[in-house]
This record gives sequence, C-alpha cells and structure tokens, in this order.
Amino acid sequence: MQKITPFLWFDNQAEEAMNFYVDVFNGAPHKKQESKIVGIARYEKGMDAPGADALAGKVITGIFELAGQRFMALDGGPIFTFTEATSFYVECEDQKEIDYFWNKLSAVPEAEQCGWLKDKFGLSWQIIPCVLGELLNDPDPVKAQSVMKAMLQMKKINMKALQEAYEQAPASSK
Repeated sequence: MQKITPFLWFDNQAEEAMNFYVDVFNGAPHKKQESKIVGIARYEKGMDAPGADALAGKVITGIFELAGQRFMALDGGPIFTFTEATSFYVECEDQKEIDYFWNKLSAVPEAEQCGWLKDKFGLSWQIIPCVLGELLNDPDPVKAQSVMKAMLQMKKINMKALQEAYEQAPASSK
C-alpha cells in the first residue's frame, strides 16, 4: 500500500489529464510498470456536493497510476490551480528518455528552466537524468559546481553537456 498519494485538482479536465498522463507513461522508453486508470467516480445531478449539478458527469474522484505511483484527481472547478511550488520529478535513464518526456509533456516554453517544464494542464514536472544527483554531489566541489553552472544554463537537460562540464572541470586542490 502506498502511504501518500498526490491528489490533483483540475478545473474540469481530470479525465482528459488522466488519459493523457497514462498514454505518455505507457509509451515511455525503459517503461518498467504499466500505467493505468484504476477507477472513476462521477458527479451526478442532485448530488449533495458543492457545484455537483454544474459538474454532472465530470470526475469527483479518479484514481490512476503512472509507473506504479498512484494518484487521485478530481474536477473541482476553477477555485484552485497548479503552481510551480509543486512538481513531479521524473528520473530518466538516458537522453532518449529525457527527450521523450520533454516532447510529450512540455506545453509552456516560457516555463522551461533547468529540467522543469509545465504541461498543458498547468502541472509542473522535472525531467531529470538519474546521473545528475551523482554529478552534483561529487566529492570534488569544482566538478560539482561546473555541472551546476552548466545545468543552470539549460532548459531541457542535455546529459552530454553535463558530462562534458564534469570532465572538463579542473580537479580541485583540496
């Protein structure tokens, strides 16, 4: 059982978003687990819930899984929106996987920075290579800083450029 489940509030496009995310993750290179919609409960006319009549037929709770991670979603109207303060971090094995997720998810070019992007629903994602943490935490601070400096110049992460920044940095004189 998963102890913590992210719950996503959409205006009125929860079902579209769930289908979109499931399709994206099921098409991913290096997919290890199936992504799927587990279940959907819908608003009904006359339901004792705020705004239920206006949202009849829409998602009151939707459960879906992306690469084994469970999520819940609902259509709650335009009261709340997503912000960059919350994002989902996708670890990628290689540049092919970074490119895949970037091309499928990125919908707001002006929001792109350092591996972060925003999708067509306003949700923020971080598309990051697995090796980045290792490079940034290298015991040699000069190498780690060189990688950080290179990353800060990027929108979509370029693994080759990060590796070059690491390898070309002079060894520190600790």
